Amino acid sequence: MSTHTEHQAPQGREPLDVNDPRVSRFEIVQEGARRDDIEIVHYEPQVVPGSKAERRLTRTVAAMFLLTGAAATAFLVVYIWWPWQWEPGRGGDKWYTPLLGVTLGIALLGIGFGILTWGKKLLPKEVSIQDRHDQPGSPEDRRITGETMLYMADELGVRRRPLLGVSLLAGLAPVGAVVAAPLIGGLISNPHKNNQMFTTGFKPVDGKKIRLIREDGRPIRPADVSVGGQLTVFPGVDGGVSNRYADSPTLLIHLRDEDAQKSRAANAKINHGDYMWGNFAAFSKICTHAGCPASLYEQQTNRLLCPCHQSQFLITRNAEPVFGPANRPLPQLPIEVDEEGFFVAKSDYTETIGPDFWERP
Repeated sequence: MSTHTEHQAPQGREPLDVNDPRVSRFEIVQEGARRDDIEIVHYEPQVVPGSKAERRLTRTVAAMFLLTGAAATAFLVVYIWWPWQWEPGRGGDKWYTPLLGVTLGIALLGIGFGILTWGKKLLPKEVSIQDRHDQPGSPEDRRITGETMLYMADELGVRRRPLLGVSLLAGLAPVGAVVAAPLIGGLISNPHKNNQMFTTGFKPVDGKKIRLIREDGRPIRPADVSVGGQLTVFPGVDGGVSNRYADSPTLLIHLRDEDAQKSRAANAKINHGDYMWGNFAAFSKICTHAGCPASLYEQQTNRLLCPCHQSQFLITRNAEPVFGPANRPLPQLPIEVDEEGFFVAKSDYTETIGPDFWERP
């Protein structure tokens, strides 16, 4: 093929016999274009086949695809084996999410730049003019379409440049695995190992119930919360006030008599009849929309407001959402008073804390 070809449709020409074995594939492509009122007025390869420029560009594109494969493989390694759970004194878990982002970003950039370089530098330049029309296709049209697709595949140069095909496969295969990783990750590592999504600091230890404590560590008696008042409480365990138990902050509310009766009736409807102690109820402070602290309590309306996205929860109706984007009630902590008169959790929360997630039954 010449390095520069100009094509102009002659007036009154005879249609080309596309079944003639002497006709080249490009001539069939030209004929198909003309039959569809498309005239290829300029067609020019950007690099000479077999030249140093072609080999240099081929190596560049291949390097991009191989970088994609390496970054996608690194993503899989981090996703499967990198420690992501917090443990005292380790600190490596804080790199888990950044490493996932960096490796996936490099993989996407690599494949993007590779495809752009391939298309902008290696594929021929073409200028065509088309008059659009509608007409049924003939057997010859189908032959032309097939030959056109094969010609496009030839122009990609994968056969002539096998390094591109190998590198593209090496780059895309790990990317495909990256897409599948979140779907099959549960088959590699149990996402519910140690029930990390379903337990908080209020889980009894060796059968011993956990006390509700203030931020300074002091346990709480019923007399410490006035009628209509509320208090943020934490599990009385080692590190219960720290980020180690960030899912455990709870709002202890002392309801007025009339409101407490409504709350007990609502609890009874969902088999939570023993979750309250007297006129006291305890609900998770973690908003079920985005995990923000739902801590603005309005005692006249018994509504709890999350300041982030304005979700509101009605405490006397099992803390169900009545406004805003949250679509699940705040989980309620079953409470009672121990023999020393301090509040304790009768059990851990019986529902998952915080925002909904797709695995929640």
